[in-house]
Amino acid sequence: MSTSVIEVAMAAGKSAVEISLFTLLPIMVVMLCIMRLLEAAGVIDWVVRRLEPVLRPFGLTGLSVLAALQMNLVSFAAPVATLAIMDKRGSSDRHIAATLAMTLSMAQANLVFPLAAFGLKVGQTMIASVVGGLIAAAMTYHVFGKSLSIQEGVVDQHVEHEVVTTPKSVIGIIQHGGAEAFKIAVGAIPMLALALVAVALLQNAGAFEWINRHVSGLLETLRIDPIMVVPTLTKYLGGGTAVLGVLSGLRTSDVMSALALNQSAGWLVHSLDLPGLAILVAAGPRVARHWKPAVLGALVGIAVRVAVHILCI
Repeated sequence: MSTSVIEVAMAAGKSAVEISLFTLLPIMVVMLCIMRLLEAAGVIDWVVRRLEPVLRPFGLTGLSVLAALQMNLVSFAAPVATLAIMDKRGSSDRHIAATLAMTLSMAQANLVFPLAAFGLKVGQTMIASVVGGLIAAAMTYHVFGKSLSIQEGVVDQHVEHEVVTTPKSVIGIIQHGGAEAFKIAVGAIPMLALALVAVALLQNAGAFEWINRHVSGLLETLRIDPIMVVPTLTKYLGGGTAVLGVLSGLRTSDVMSALALNQSAGWLVHSLDLPGLAILVAAGPRVARHWKPAVLGALVGIAVRVAVHILCI
């Protein structure tokens, strides 16, 4: 028994390193370098200024737009710094709650782009992410958080970042983006390894077969694929990095089809899980204080994303 567990752990560790270094790292290096160069060139600031008036009716500000770009293009943890700035600079409670709801319901880049290698349709996922995020923000601002204060001071919507001045500064920005990507990829290895070990042990113990025998009837009545049980539990208890390990394992072993992966993206690819919520609300005391209306709004946004993925993919 101990020998088989060690063999499973060794295989899972090897797979975790391969996923992190050969799938997650290259994608995150490219995305982070592009993001940092766009920031330095002033493109992100230009986009934020243009989109802020359009998104104001949804309860979002310029900093909210930045948080959305960070979630969709960098990682689920990237908006923490922006939420902290909103908390400190005096953004209204309703705007903070709406922004938190949006980030919780949107697709996280550190899950979307690696899963593209396993068949996830990035374009459709991003469109559904934006739609779900806007609905989550609007529901929080106008319904679940309508009793929150809208009073705010003069809030500086600009975030300091590096600026491109010389070719040497471009190289420095690329190196900085690469270092960020490497930190994200290496940091994902322990959770990926644990998730892959758990999936392998469950599979070896016959858990998948047990679920198919005892729960499949009920799930089929509800039109739910039984294979979704393990990823769902992993996602909501272990977070996005953990479910990346599970989904990659299921796809590699052909237990889950590409169609099932895409249809489940609305349910599994977002930050509303225990680790994600804990990390995002740690941005500041006011962010943490308004997690309840934000979660309610995020649930509506996720429900819309689930419907979009099931009906349109």
